[in-house]
Amino acid sequence: MSRSTVARVDLDALRSNYRLASERAGPARAMAVIKADGYGHGIAQVASALADLAPKYAVASLQEAQAVRASGQHQPVVLLQGPHAPADLDVAAEQGFEPVLHSGQQLDWLDASASKARFWLKVNTGMNRLGFAPTDLASVMSRLEAMGAKRNLLGFVTHFACADDESDSMTARQTATFLEATSAWPEYMRSVGNSAAHFFPGQPLFDWSRPGIMLYGGSPMMGRTGPELDLKPVMSLEAQLIATRTLRKGEAVGYGAGFVADREMRMGMVSVGYGDGYPRHAGTGTPAAIRGQRIRLIGRVSMDMLAVDLSGAPDAAEGDTVELWGATVSVDEVASCAGTISYELLTGITARVPRLYSR
Repeated sequence: MSRSTVARVDLDALRSNYRLASERAGPARAMAVIKADGYGHGIAQVASALADLAPKYAVASLQEAQAVRASGQHQPVVLLQGPHAPADLDVAAEQGFEPVLHSGQQLDWLDASASKARFWLKVNTGMNRLGFAPTDLASVMSRLEAMGAKRNLLGFVTHFACADDESDSMTARQTATFLEATSAWPEYMRSVGNSAAHFFPGQPLFDWSRPGIMLYGGSPMMGRTGPELDLKPVMSLEAQLIATRTLRKGEAVGYGAGFVADREMRMGMVSVGYGDGYPRHAGTGTPAAIRGQRIRLIGRVSMDMLAVDLSGAPDAAEGDTVELWGATVSVDEVASCAGTISYELLTGITARVPRLYSR
């Protein structure tokens, strides 16, 4: 019998979350962000599941966009990092990809290639990763007109740094900067909204929003879990309880003897570890569940297994399925205990964990 560590992917939940994103986007249309292998859920399966809902996809690279095409989907695909080489522009034109241009070098490539690819321009409104400075936008537009490429421009995008924090004023400042920078060209579309912006009070999302983590049930908002935002968990990470024993008071568990029992207690070993992508820094107290009952991790996570305290599930038996995150335990809770975010956990599940899909 094969090892029973699996990631179950509920595609109906994915579609439900996309519908919520569309509702919260208001008049804006929602392009589904499916980069990083569909946030670890499988880019082909995610693209196919959203095919009758999403009018546009967004990915990071040309290779990801080609994976969408290989899955049989024909919607436009936005390349959020733009072209990584000059030849990418020709491929984009041929296959209906929409690169986001953010640098002078990419403009040079566009000029040299005379590509007919439709594209977006990124405006740096304060996050300072990628994008043209607002003060440079007029010269960029003049250059596009001179090279005859302005007719292929779709619009402008920016990205928020602090939309996960409703108390932070930076989102309002970035929005104002974006509006001022693009005001001379109202005929072009605009896109600002990541997942967090869908929940940020009063935030305009303009023409296109870009929901990502919320599609997969993870929370984009500080201090709130996906279920608290009415998002449905899409991935359930499950493994088997492979051994149980009784710890006596004073006995230790695992590497470094990091957990010492303060009383007699029943414990179990679960066949999942950091080799599967479960976070090594999830320490004692991190929640899991058996038979719908919440339990806790104890000691250090190993490469292939971890230990749990079975006090919360007294009837648990060897062979039972343990939910590491899913319907009972939010992936956001686990991420918080591990000092990270749900994005990292979902994208970090390794190839040795099969994805099992349900509709």
